[in-house]
Amino acid sequence: MSDAPLLREQDGTVLLLTLNRPAKKNAFDERQWDAFASALRAAREDPSVAVVVVTGAGGNFSAGVDLGSFQGGRVERDDGFESGYDNLMDALVAFDKPLIAAATGVGIGIGATFLFHCDVVYVGESLRLRLPFVQLGLVPEGASSYMLQAAIGSRRAAELFYTAEWIDTARALETGIATRAFTDEELLPAARAKAQEMGQWPVSALQATKRTLLVAHRAGVEAALVAERDGMKQQAGSPENIEAVTAFFEKRKPDFAKLREGGARGSPKDDA
Repeated sequence: MSDAPLLREQDGTVLLLTLNRPAKKNAFDERQWDAFASALRAAREDPSVAVVVVTGAGGNFSAGVDLGSFQGGRVERDDGFESGYDNLMDALVAFDKPLIAAATGVGIGIGATFLFHCDVVYVGESLRLRLPFVQLGLVPEGASSYMLQAAIGSRRAAELFYTAEWIDTARALETGIATRAFTDEELLPAARAKAQEMGQWPVSALQATKRTLLVAHRAGVEAALVAERDGMKQQAGSPENIEAVTAFFEKRKPDFAKLREGGARGSPKDDA
C-alpha cells in the first residue's frame, strides 16, 4: 500500500478519501492534516466530484492527534496557518458538498469530532469513539463544543465531554451521532452506494443545498472555534496537561490527584 498519508479514489462523481497511517491507527501528523485539507479544497472546486466519502485504513478511523509528532518541535509554516490542524479546519468548515463518513474501529479526538461535520455518518460494529479532552487536561476542538450539542443536545453532549467515556456503536446510534450501522464488512460498500445515489443529482444543486444547511451553523461554529482556541492556549502546558502527556508516553494512568493535593490550580495561567 502507498505510504501517502491520504489515499484518493474517484468512482464517477464520488470521491473516496482514506486516512492512511494504519500503523498509527491513522493518527494525524502535519502531513496528514495538510493532505486532508488539500483534498477537501480540491474536491470542492472539482465539478466532477459531487460527494466525498471519508474512511480509515487498517480497520480504524483515526486515533486523533499523533502525540509523537510533537517531539520534533514546532514546524514553521508559510501558508498563513499556525498548524496543519488549523489548515484542515479551515477547509472542513468551508466544504460545501455532501460529506459521508464510513467509520470503524477507534475514533478518538479529531477522529470523533470530524464526524460531527459530516452530513451522514455510517459506522461499523467495531466502532469505539472517545472525546478525551478533559482526560488530557485540555478543552474540546474541531468546533465540537458546538457541533455535538447541535447534533445530540446539550446534556448528552456534556455527559460525553465530562466523562471522556467510550462510545460504542449502539451508543452512537442511540445518541444520534451515527446515522446507520452496518457490519464492518458491509460498511464501506454501503456508504459508497449511498454516495452514488446522491451523486446522480446535479452537483450545483447538491452544493447549493449544502450551503443552506451550513448557514444555520456558521455563527455557532465560528464562535466555538474561537472559544476552543482560547481554552487550548490556557490549558496546553498546564500541570494537568503535562501530567496527562507524560503518563501517555510512560504508558500509565495519569495521577491528577497529586496535583490537587499539591495545590496545583485548574487554570494555571489565570494570573499570567
